[in-house]
Amino acid sequence: MKILALFVALVLERMATHLFHWRELRWLDPLLDVFLVRSRSLSGVTPYLWVLLALAVAVAPVVIIRLLLDEAWLGLPYFVLSAAVLFLCLGPEDIGEEVDRWCAAVRSGDEEEERRNAKALLERRFSDRIAARTDVAGAVFAQANNRIFAVIFWFILLGPIGAWLFRVSDLARRRALFQAKRMAESEDVAADCEQRADDVHAVLAWLPARLSALGYLFAGNYDEGRAAWHNLETGDSLARHNERLLSEVGFAALNLTRSEDEPEADWAIRAARCSKNLALRTLWFWLVGVAVLTIAGVAF
Repeated sequence: MKILALFVALVLERMATHLFHWRELRWLDPLLDVFLVRSRSLSGVTPYLWVLLALAVAVAPVVIIRLLLDEAWLGLPYFVLSAAVLFLCLGPEDIGEEVDRWCAAVRSGDEEEERRNAKALLERRFSDRIAARTDVAGAVFAQANNRIFAVIFWFILLGPIGAWLFRVSDLARRRALFQAKRMAESEDVAADCEQRADDVHAVLAWLPARLSALGYLFAGNYDEGRAAWHNLETGDSLARHNERLLSEVGFAALNLTRSEDEPEADWAIRAARCSKNLALRTLWFWLVGVAVLTIAGVAF
């Protein structure tokens, strides 16, 4: 049932692009604000409890619907719920299309469009547009885990409840980041507010990130990727470490070389497109793995 729901959701991912605005889930913002605002002025473990409570409240309706459906009508309602929830949790935007738009903007010299798509992939502001180009290829790998692989992992583990939990944690992280930029309090308080939601999301992304990195190794250059993983420095926050693991291992697995006469823009475009292709190959590895687990009765 899960593999079929996953297949339907991925088909919708490719064909129903006009429905992507549904996946922004902006209607959850007021609910998340209620809990995130209360965590701003607190310290210790308490703020994390507020973040967890926000996730619990947001996930509760899916849990209730799942329990009510049970195995009624030969599991058909559960299948519909699974496919619908999984479709909503993927994304919200298609990474491949974002990369293509960014590459087209770089090629045409459209600075505004290039900045907009780079900001969506990097999830940060930047002042040097040219310098940011070097980070886009690595950011594709981090975004692939956040938007696709981690969602699939939690879906296989806990069904639609797991996929929705991870998606809501990502929404809380993004909402906290948005709030931190517009808060009137001190910068330290703003950073703390963002960090708490980031930490909770990073815990949920920890194992999927490592499985995704393994996928990049097997779908790309194993030796180069493994060396990058072995040489990865510690000391960052968990969220930052997850991101650097995915970006550095994925980019190393590409094993790209730049010729001396290759223009900077052409190099950046080639690297971004290769990153997109490697992430897509890794997705096929994941789908084969899920199919094997389903046949073995583990992920049914």
